[in-house]
Amino acid sequence: MAPKLLITRSMPQTVVARARTRFDVTWRDEPVPLTPPELRAALREHDAILPTLGDLFRDDVFADVPAPRVKLLANFGVGYNHIDVAAAKAAGLAVTNTPGAVTDATADIALTLILMTARRAGEGERMLRRGEWTGWHPVQMLGMHVTGKRLGVIGMGRIGQAIARRCHFGFDMEVVFHNRSPVADPDVPARQVSFAEALAADIVVIAVPGGVETRHLINSVTLAQMQPHALLINISRGDVVEEAALVAALQSGQIAGAGLDVYEFEPKVSPALIAMENVTLLPHLGTAALEVREAMGMMAVDNLFAHLDGRPLPNAV
Repeated sequence: MAPKLLITRSMPQTVVARARTRFDVTWRDEPVPLTPPELRAALREHDAILPTLGDLFRDDVFADVPAPRVKLLANFGVGYNHIDVAAAKAAGLAVTNTPGAVTDATADIALTLILMTARRAGEGERMLRRGEWTGWHPVQMLGMHVTGKRLGVIGMGRIGQAIARRCHFGFDMEVVFHNRSPVADPDVPARQVSFAEALAADIVVIAVPGGVETRHLINSVTLAQMQPHALLINISRGDVVEEAALVAALQSGQIAGAGLDVYEFEPKVSPALIAMENVTLLPHLGTAALEVREAMGMMAVDNLFAHLDGRPLPNAV
């Protein structure tokens, strides 16, 4: 009898079909995360789970199911701060993720946010759609010219380096970065600097992992270290930025603008942010390309198959 696998969300058909070659799959084809009762039932009723962002396998869930049937959480996504890995491991579960597959797509979204925010593209499109555009003139909607500016990258992992490459080689930007550990080869001409110096760049991109250590890394104190003309771009996790502090910094003119793909209370977005024309807001599009989502799913299935065969997990966390 094939082991039971729960796929918690809507997923590319190719991923589900491959999983079904070796598992008895229950596919919850829904766009919303598991509810608290569903989380607990999932641990009791399946041998493995393929969860994703929003499926909150936290310590309280494992406390309620101290002897789960599940032995692997094969997370769909590189970020796994929705899973309490320590509690999972204490309950006898392994946890995997899908690094690498998301790098380029996420970096592309960072560039999208940089260009849209710097050149006021969202604001301009809204004006045009409202029928308010009266034609070109020399001082209409002047934005930031990104070529040659200084980029500050906070978090120089795979995604941070991919963003830095695009900005340096595509837009001739000077790149400085801050990372919690030394980076011997950033794969692009760049200087590793203090947190404060990285924050003083013209454009600051946040590319750190989520979790307790980085929650509210960007707050009123760190925002005050940015320049008044600077832009803040966040493609990491929503709660890395203290949203109330960001709103205050934007409203006071402490910084010039922001581009966000993630939110502290996602999917809820601050009405104050929505009301601002100098903020670009995207609905968490970081990896939203079919081939990327298929690659993520196939990587998760690779982890599931390795677990089934008793082989080392390719992407254990």
